[in-house]
This record gives sequence, C-alpha cells and structure tokens, in this order.
Amino acid sequence: MSKSPASAPDRVELDDLLEEVGHFGPFQLWQCTLLLLPVIFTAFSNLCYVFTAGDLHYRCHIPACENASTTALYTPDWLRGAVPFHGKPELPAKCDRYHVIPASEDFVCDAARFNQSAIERCSEFVYADPTERTIVNDFNLTCEENLWKVTLVGTVHSIGQFVSLAMSGIISDRFGRRWTLLLCVGVGAVLAIIRSFAASYGAFITLEFVEAMFGSTSYTTAFILSLELVEPRLRVIVKSVILVAYALAEAVLGLLAMTFRDWRTLSIVLFVPGVLSIPLLYTTVESVRWLLTKDRQSDVVNILQRVAKANGRPPLPNSTLDEFYLHQRAKLDAEQATDGGKRKSFLQLVGETCQHRRLLLRIANCAFCWFTNAMVYYGLTLNSVTLAGDKYSNFIFITLAEIPPSLAINFILNRFGRRKTQCGSLLLSGLFCLLALTALKDITWLNVSLFLMSKMAISLSFSTLYIYTAEIFPTNLRQSFISFCSMVGRFGSMLAPQMPLLQTLWAPLPMVLFGSVAVLSGILILEFPETTGVTLPNTLEEAIELHSRRQRSSDGAEKGSYSSPG
Repeated sequence: MSKSPASAPDRVELDDLLEEVGHFGPFQLWQCTLLLLPVIFTAFSNLCYVFTAGDLHYRCHIPACENASTTALYTPDWLRGAVPFHGKPELPAKCDRYHVIPASEDFVCDAARFNQSAIERCSEFVYADPTERTIVNDFNLTCEENLWKVTLVGTVHSIGQFVSLAMSGIISDRFGRRWTLLLCVGVGAVLAIIRSFAASYGAFITLEFVEAMFGSTSYTTAFILSLELVEPRLRVIVKSVILVAYALAEAVLGLLAMTFRDWRTLSIVLFVPGVLSIPLLYTTVESVRWLLTKDRQSDVVNILQRVAKANGRPPLPNSTLDEFYLHQRAKLDAEQATDGGKRKSFLQLVGETCQHRRLLLRIANCAFCWFTNAMVYYGLTLNSVTLAGDKYSNFIFITLAEIPPSLAINFILNRFGRRKTQCGSLLLSGLFCLLALTALKDITWLNVSLFLMSKMAISLSFSTLYIYTAEIFPTNLRQSFISFCSMVGRFGSMLAPQMPLLQTLWAPLPMVLFGSVAVLSGILILEFPETTGVTLPNTLEEAIELHSRRQRSSDGAEKGSYSSPG
C-alpha cells in the first residue's frame, strides 16, 4: 500500500483501500460496462414517445373517387381537386375535403366533381404509410381537436420524471443504490411492455406516467455507481463515455423505430432487453460510500476484497482493515454528536441564503438556465421529426450531434472556462434556431444543418451546466440547489412536447421561443462568477464572494465529476 498504516495509524480512508485494490482494473471495467445498460434503457424511456405518440401524415378518404382507404394512394393525381392543400411544402389537409357534386358515374374524379367553395369534415382517412401505427390511428386521435391528447403524452412523461426525482432519492437513501437500480430497470421495463398492450388512450397515458417514474430514474443511479469505484482522474472519462452511450442509444431508438413501424412492436423490442438484463445487473455491487453511511464497513471490505481478487491484487491486510474500522466508527460518532448539537437545519441554511440578494439572484438565474436548457434540448429533439425529409434519419442525426460536445467538453472547459462556454453555447444554440426561421429554412440540407448545430450547442451547454451548478453553490447546500434547479428544468421538458400546439397558432413560434430564450439565458449567464481553477465554496460567504476569488483549487477530484442529460 502506498501509504502504510504505520505512517498514519488512525487515518485509513476509503480512498486508501481503493488504491490498494486497484483504481481501475477488470472489475471496474466490467461494472462500468454493465452500468451502461440502464443508461441505454433510460434513453429509450425518455424518447420512446416521440414515435409511439408521433403524429402521422394522413388525409380524408374520398368515397366518390376511391374504394377502400387501406389500399388508396396518399397523393393520387386528382387529389388537389378533392382536398385543400396547406403548408410549405404543401401537404393535403388532414381532416377537410371539398363537397362532392353528385354525378352519374362513380370514380371519375376531376376538379369539376368538387365544389371547392364548400369544405366539409371527414371521419375516414388515408395514411401516407399504411404500415406505420402510432396511438394516433390506434386510438383515433386524429384532427386538430385531438392534437392536445397527442402532445400531452410527452408532458405527462416529463411529469413522471419530475416525481421520480424525489422518489429515487428516498428509495436509494433507504434501500441502497443497487436495489434502486434493479427496481427501476425491472419495473420500468415491465410497465413499458404492459403499456404496449394498452387498449385505450386512458390506459396508455396512465402507464406512460407510471413508467416514467421508474424508467427515468435509472440513469442517475447508474451514473453514481459507475463513479464509486473509479479514481478521480478517470471520472471525467467515465462521464464522457456515459454521455456518448446515451446519445448512441437515442440513435439506436431511431433505427429501431425505422424498422418497426408499429408502436406496440417497437415498445416490446425496446424494453424486453430491460427485463432480460436484471440477472446481469444483479451481479453489480452496492455503492461503497452508501454502505459507509449505514455503518456497514464489513460489507465495504467484502466488496473491496472481491475487487482485489478480480484485479489480481493481494487481499487487504487485517491491520489495515482494523484501522479502517476504527477510523470510520470514530467519524460516525463525531457526525452523530454534531447532528445533536450545532449543525444547522436545511431550513435555517435556506433562511440565511434568502438574506443575500446576490445569491438569491444566482439561484433564480441558474434555475432559468436549467429551464432553458431542458426546453431547447428536448424541443429540438422532438421537432427533428417535423423537419423536411425522412423523420427517422433526421432524429438519428440530431441525437448523434450530442457526441462531439460530449467528447470535447473537458478540453473546452479547461481552455475557455465555465462562464464563456456556458454563455457561448447558449448564444450559438439560440442564434442557429433563429437562423432556421430565415430564408435558409427553404434549403433542406441547410435547415437540417442548423438544427444539428443548435443541438450540438445546447448539448454542450447542458453538460457544462451540471458542472457549473455544482461549483457556484456552497457545500452544505450544493446537492439541494442542484436538485431544485433540476426540478425547475423539468418544467422546460414538460413544455417542449407542447410545441406542436403552439405551431398551430403560428408556425415559427417554437423556434422563436427556443432562440430568444436561449439568447436571453446566455446573456444572463454573464452574471455568474467564473469558477475554473477556483476552490469550491464551503460556506455561504465563500459562495457570495466567488466573483472576487481566483484561488487555484486543490480539490481537482470534485471538479468535472457531474454530468447527465437531465
């Protein structure tokens, strides 16, 4: 062991034992690989509704001109005389058709056969792709009056994610990270499979909410477990791998949706592997740091002995373990004594925070930034399927755009700093959204390119935001404020699925909203202090004075170890 017990007999820490068993060997590699499975299933859970509840291209069935709607062509030559056309590119109206003028001969269709000054509604439809099935044609959610039911699916999913933030914390603190992971992956997958057999919209939307409560929780738990047995300098690499795995999983979702056009089949294909993965995930180990908080040092040692054996290291010496037990026991006793005495409650700390105007404005600014990032990030992903061209290919390209910033984030942060990166990425994302409203939108490849660049910029912003938020708040309130800002961000992800409704009011409105809010948030970020190379604040006073502090941080392990797609 690099630091023998004799040199510090009363200070054997967990990190000392981790160094002895090997910071990153075959054991940690296998664990981190297994824990990518929940990350993949979370990506499926978070965006599956883009295709299961996706809107479709359809138009009115014209009985006077065609036989069965199942065999009719979507755009026959005579269609412009039979139904109105709207939009750019022009598409046939979904639920309106011109009044048919009675004729002696059936199935002879031209403009003279229809009264184009009289429009009527229809209840039978011809679909552009008869093989494509979503809840729209399964539950008869056609026409503008049912659009809110379709967009509500994504919002309900985000509400389920919102509830899961509190639920996962309670479960994991009480029962442990590993059991929380098994519960969420297993129950979430089972609920998603049951949802694929839903016979009504009510049953579907209920299962969508409950599945999100479980299926969206596994990401954070897997992320924490992945970092537990990895040395600090490798945490940044693990974080980047997880982000890349998440983006690749989103792209795989697009490929599977392209292959399996029936939403029920797609759900089964996506989530059956989640059930099958439970035996593999059962072989993962519990969070050693959580075990220490529960005074279960013997379980920690058993895990570390397994790590040492798998990594080809000798067993931990008994003398070292004895000193470790004594030191951990002494730390727990000291913490309990502090809890019963001088430590302030969370409400007291929040009360003190409210007395500082600068910190209150920082919290509000940070919460708005989370809202912006979530709304633009999910909004662009959802809107990708409405772009000109193949919606599946567009979705795949938009999700793959997250990979370059995920790989480059640490170089960019170290080169340009937190504030410039956060501000610049938001401004660029907003600018690209607004450019997509100009004449450039008429050039298909350029419009898709603007979407891709905007998604890359907001992905970089979102990844930076996790790190930045952790560095601008004091230690005793850091986790609480991160959770608060993340919960505010969920309101952005709840709003994003409603963009199709706003689009019916004014087609450019969603992109105007994304662009203007991103630019505004980017400007407001300039009020944040720069935290690159600055010691993390431990008290309210240190957090308030971050604007003037430029000390080099001695705790590089804590920096750069936070990240998630939200």
